[in-house]
Amino acid sequence: MALIRAEGLAKAYEGRLVFQNLNFQAPSGSSLALVGPSGCGKSTLIHLLAGLRLPDAGRLEISPPTIRSAVVLQDFGLFPWKNARQNLELPLALKGINRRTRAERVAAMLEEMGLTGWEKHYPDQLSGGQKQRLALGRALIAEPELLLLDEPFSSLDALTRENTQTLLANLWRGRGLTLVLATHFIEEAVFLGERILVLGGTPTRVAADIANPAACGRPESRFEESYFQTVKKVRRCLEAIGGLAAERPDSSTGDGRT
Repeated sequence: MALIRAEGLAKAYEGRLVFQNLNFQAPSGSSLALVGPSGCGKSTLIHLLAGLRLPDAGRLEISPPTIRSAVVLQDFGLFPWKNARQNLELPLALKGINRRTRAERVAAMLEEMGLTGWEKHYPDQLSGGQKQRLALGRALIAEPELLLLDEPFSSLDALTRENTQTLLANLWRGRGLTLVLATHFIEEAVFLGERILVLGGTPTRVAADIANPAACGRPESRFEESYFQTVKKVRRCLEAIGGLAAERPDSSTGDGRT
C-alpha cells in the first residue's frame, strides 16, 4: 500500500517553477532517497511532505492522513537555549505527556543515541555527530511512522556521516519507519534508499526511478559490486541531465570506491 502518492505535483518558488508534473509513490515501511543538483527542489519536496508548504498544482496524498510524521532539517533545528535533555523532551511536553513518562523516554532515547552523560550539555557544546544524533532522537521520541530528512548529514565529516548513516539504517529497520531522505551525496542515496529518485531538469522532473533493495542500509554493501554499479547508474543519470557538476562526491573516483 502506498503511504505517499504524488500525482502531477507542481510547485513554484519566488516566481520560478521548481517542478511540474512530478509523480512518485512510496510504500509503507520503505525508504526513498531523493538525489539531484542544488536547486532541483529536493528540500521543497521534503517541506511539502512535511506539510510546511502546499503544492501549487497536482495531488499529494499521505495515507492515512493521521499518520505521525517527523522531520529533520539541514541545520538540525535544535534550540540553542535548551540542553540535550530539554530538546528531547520538547515533543513529549507538547503532547501533554506526564513528567515521569517523559523522563523515562528521554533516558531511553539518550542511551539509544549514545548520548547518556551529555544530557545537560547545550547544542554548542556538542560535536556535529552528537548534534545529529540529538536531532534524530528528538524526531524519533514521539514515535513517528514517517521520517523525513532534508540533507541531515551534509555538515558532518565523512567518517561521522558514514557512522550516522548506519545508525539511521538500523533505526529505519528496527522501527519499521517509512523514510524519505533528500541528499546531495550519491553514495548516501545508494546506501539508504531502497528506491532512488534522480531529480533534475528545468523544471525538475523524475529523471530516473532506480530500485535498490540489495544495497539498502547494510554496512557490508559498501564493499559489494552491486553497490558500485548502482552508484555508477545514478551518476550516469545525473550526467545525462547535466546535474553532476553540482554533485559533491564522497570520494575521488567515479564510482565511490576509495
